Amino acid sequence: MQMVRTRSIRFRLTIWYAIVLTAGLSVFGGLIWLSLRGRLIGEIDRDLQGRASRFEQYFRTESAEESDMQLRDELDEFCQALPTASYIKLRGASGFGFSYPSSAPGPANEFRVLHRQFSLNGETFNLEVGASLVEVLHTLDLLRLLLLSLIPVVIAIASLGGAWLARRALNPVRDLAAAALTISIENLSERLPVPDTGDEFARLTEVLNTMLARLESAVKTLSQFVADASHELRTPLAVIRTTADLALRRARSPESYRDSLQDIAAETERMTQLVEDLLLLARSDTGRAEMPLEPIDVRDVLQGVCSEMRMLAGLRQIQVKMALGDEAAIIAANRPALHRLFLVLLDNALKYSRTGGDVKVSAHPVDAQVLVAVEDSGPGISEADLPHIFKRFYRADPARGSGGYGLGLALAESIARSHRASIEVETSESGSVFRVRFPARPGDRRPLAPPSFRESSV
Repeated sequence: MQMVRTRSIRFRLTIWYAIVLTAGLSVFGGLIWLSLRGRLIGEIDRDLQGRASRFEQYFRTESAEESDMQLRDELDEFCQALPTASYIKLRGASGFGFSYPSSAPGPANEFRVLHRQFSLNGETFNLEVGASLVEVLHTLDLLRLLLLSLIPVVIAIASLGGAWLARRALNPVRDLAAAALTISIENLSERLPVPDTGDEFARLTEVLNTMLARLESAVKTLSQFVADASHELRTPLAVIRTTADLALRRARSPESYRDSLQDIAAETERMTQLVEDLLLLARSDTGRAEMPLEPIDVRDVLQGVCSEMRMLAGLRQIQVKMALGDEAAIIAANRPALHRLFLVLLDNALKYSRTGGDVKVSAHPVDAQVLVAVEDSGPGISEADLPHIFKRFYRADPARGSGGYGLGLALAESIARSHRASIEVETSESGSVFRVRFPARPGDRRPLAPPSFRESSV
């Protein structure tokens, strides 16, 4: 395949500058030439008009007093005052004729000719007056020669100057590229020097520095994410390996082998869930998570989640109260993802609620939104933990509970974002409330009063 040779910006700027300058000078030179030609021809035309008028007046005066022979002599004497290389021809309807000079004036293309017709004593005369264009053509040819010879010289000099100016103008770009080449993943904290010019290059440098800051933050987040994932995966793998080593160290009873396999299966299931969560978060980050949307009543999904968590709530002696109302709360959502979102929030509420407490789940339309709230009866979230609860692998104070990998709320926030919804939290010493605001379908915009809570029948 033939390689296309690229040209530098400096070269392209110089070429474009030369092309524009050539076009501009060509138009300018052409306008000057045409303007001068029009001016010179106009002066000749005005001179011819004056000659014709004077000749006609003289002819009228002399024709009344002189015979034809004497009239020709008088006209010849009058014409001798004309500039050289000029001529006059007069023809009458009755056959009278006069020509000055008597010989041929020269090539017709070297003369500017004026034709005039007038009547005298009932006879029509045709007058032709001509003036030489030799001097005008010589002047125009000289101007053309000067333009054609000087314009290329001016373009060449201007192009060299343009190349020099382009080089000076692009020096900041060269310096910027050289500085950018020194920055790699090992020194992402470094920044490009911002020139104190306040121009486009300074703005470009600031934008690049902002991009480097985002890259640095993303790399740090990715590095921390990989380290945390590796740490979390190492624990179940260590448990599996230790359990298998102990089981293989000596002969055991079938019950002992069964217990070891159950422990291995449990850790494998926990590790599988962790990997699935990590994959879901990774797909969400890259925008490749497949979530086909359909109209869904969030009340149906909430009832299914509450039913699924019935046994866990019973074991912890916690009552789940629902306030779903009688009005449909329809949104465009992906049912499995929505189920996972509510499952995370309800599991989080059950985990941190005190024994014998309540968990309240509500859903109702508010203006152009559908509001879903999950409220627990736990000790609340500390001010130190509150800004970080949606971060991956972040786990709050152990006093609030234990277990999990710290991915639940990160998954919930990711799912909400993919549904163009927002998730927020309000906390106090008597518990925390997680609210998810979904955009309602067009047409479902009536403000409704929040429904009353009732104990779940699940």
